[in-house]
Amino acid sequence: MNLDHTHLTATIRRLALEAGDVILEVYNSDDFDVRTKSDSSPVTEADEAADALISAGLRAAFPDIALVTEEQADSHAVRADTFLIVDPLDGTKEFIHRRGDFTVNIAYVENGVPIRGVVYAPAKGRMFFTMPDGHAVEETGDLDKDTIGPVRPIRVSDPDNAALMVVASKSHRDQATDDYIAKYSVKDMKSAGSSLKFCLVATGEADLYPRLGRTMEWDTAAGHAVLTGAGGRVVRFDDHTDLTYGKDGYANPFFIACAPSVNLKKG
Repeated sequence: MNLDHTHLTATIRRLALEAGDVILEVYNSDDFDVRTKSDSSPVTEADEAADALISAGLRAAFPDIALVTEEQADSHAVRADTFLIVDPLDGTKEFIHRRGDFTVNIAYVENGVPIRGVVYAPAKGRMFFTMPDGHAVEETGDLDKDTIGPVRPIRVSDPDNAALMVVASKSHRDQATDDYIAKYSVKDMKSAGSSLKFCLVATGEADLYPRLGRTMEWDTAAGHAVLTGAGGRVVRFDDHTDLTYGKDGYANPFFIACAPSVNLKKG
């Protein structure tokens, strides 16, 4: 597909920032409603408002590219090798408990591979995205919606396999995850919510992020793109082959995100 990646980068970055404003307006209010979806996951008015904003913006800018978004069930029937995929508010549980570890996620998948993406954590003021050439950056400064400000290239660590930094889920930690992490020589561990875990591996703040639990492609695509742009990998837990996208139902298997020189263990 002949896509203008400069336009793509500018658009998904701007929409993520605009969605962040909508989300923070709800987050900083005195109270907001929380409902339960059919899959038992929580949803708030912030999820829905951010989804409406991002979806409208993407459909206007890229009308010929299929769009898959968490909050629109009819989009989950889309079947394409190349598509845009959105989680307008990843980490809803973190949002509800006002813990700050929630993100806006927009990604572009081409031939089953997430090659461009943006992850924005509005409560933390951290913005990660892929530049038009695919390399990943973290933007600093005032995050002006129309102009990309100062950026720093990010790169995965060159880890010491005898002293690994591991990041794991804040809301979905379980014994199976702890048992798997115990196979490694771990220097330190940290917990983080949402797709920020991918970004911590991308910046070298962590070396390894295993996920032994249910995720959907919209949860992971943007973080996967950022991590790939920083030299990292996301592989299936079972056979360590690359995690691909456009799968039936957009459901992921267990996976591991890591710096490439981590000596991965079998489960």
